[in-house]
Amino acid sequence: MEIIIQPTPEAATAIAARLIAGLIREKPAAVLGLATGSTPERLYAQLVDLKLDWTKITTFNLDEYVGISPQHPQSYHSFMWEKLFRHVNVAIKNVNIPDGLAKNVPASCEAYERKIAAAGGIDLQLLGIGTNGHIGFNEQTSSLASRTRIKTLTPQTRKDNARFFGSEEAVPHHVITMGIGSIMEARQCLLLAFGKKKARAVAEAVEGPVTAMNPASVLQLHKKATLIIDEEAASELKLPDYYRWVYDNKPEWQKL
Repeated sequence: MEIIIQPTPEAATAIAARLIAGLIREKPAAVLGLATGSTPERLYAQLVDLKLDWTKITTFNLDEYVGISPQHPQSYHSFMWEKLFRHVNVAIKNVNIPDGLAKNVPASCEAYERKIAAAGGIDLQLLGIGTNGHIGFNEQTSSLASRTRIKTLTPQTRKDNARFFGSEEAVPHHVITMGIGSIMEARQCLLLAFGKKKARAVAEAVEGPVTAMNPASVLQLHKKATLIIDEEAASELKLPDYYRWVYDNKPEWQKL
């Protein structure tokens, strides 16, 4: 696991944008796993500004709320089109987001897994981290081998997301999310975390035991996981100076 600490969210995001842009330029038909929420908004804006060629890119989003339409302003369909897709030349047929209105949710989830496999698997999976350590919407105690499925949100996650819906009561109780096992099959995982409120979850994920009580901790077992965080999110790490030293002393060919 590589830990990159930057002074600000803006500086951290710039590194993430360079990493993803490099992949798109190197592999024009790359498969990207994408995330939503406030953390990746800056990243998507920077990727738009880079004017990359998305015509052969395939995307798979991590999750979607159950019971709201793709046109709902707080659906992740709406988020992705507003923040990224309508600003780039991505092919609509290559955009994949879980169906929150599926009549047969288990069948829809299995089909999503098959579609990822048919695309050749995900080259890079973008992730955020919840205050309880969740990745995607894999809440605490989620199976570390789980696949795409329906999940019930915790009260804390619904409270965290209430700012998007106007009230906690308006936040759906259920989501469809890629599983932890699905995420771990990506060839590279890139997790962004900003702000003091993410510091405990980050510290436990990086330096604590691998445990379903902090789902992000499973990334310790991934062969190529990169965490890019700001100083506030790094504030509870035990070895921040070591992570900074490693990053500052990379060989030139490894630098982002």
